[in-house]
Amino acid sequence: MPLDYYPGPPPNGQTALVISVMGVPLYSARGLSQTLEPIQAAASMRRSINGVLTDVAHEQFRKYQSKISCTDTRQPAFDGVWPGLTVVVDCIAYLSFPSIGSPQRTVIPGSEFTEGDFTFYRPRLTMMVTANTAQTDEWAATVPWEIDLEEV
Repeated sequence: MPLDYYPGPPPNGQTALVISVMGVPLYSARGLSQTLEPIQAAASMRRSINGVLTDVAHEQFRKYQSKISCTDTRQPAFDGVWPGLTVVVDCIAYLSFPSIGSPQRTVIPGSEFTEGDFTFYRPRLTMMVTANTAQTDEWAATVPWEIDLEEV
C-alpha cells in the first residue's frame, strides 16, 4: 500500500460505523468522529518513597472509553438506548501496533493494513453506553448527537 493509503468511508457515502442493537440509520452518521482513550482506572500511578513513578494499575483495567459524535440530518436510533446497554461497536477509529507484534483487540475483517513497520486496524469492541444526547436544529435541519461508551 502507498504511504497515503487511508481507507476512508465506504463508497455508498454512509459510514463504516456499526453499532449492534441500535444500528446506524441512513443520513445519521455522515462525517462523524470517534475518540478512543483509556478508561480512568487504566491510569493508576504511585510514587515510591524515593520519588520513582510506578504504574500500579491492574492489566484487566486496560480498556477504552469512546465518544462518537456527529451532526447530520437524521436522528440516530436512540429510542430504547439507555445507559447500561451493552453494544458491539465496529469502530471507525484506528489502532496500530508494530508489525512484528499482534493486535490487542479484535480486528474488523478487511480493516487491517500495513504501512512501513506498523499495522493499522479498526477494532471491534464490546462496550456499554454511559450517556447519549441528541438535539434538533429545526431551521438548519441538522441533528447534532453523541454517544459515550466504555469497554466492558
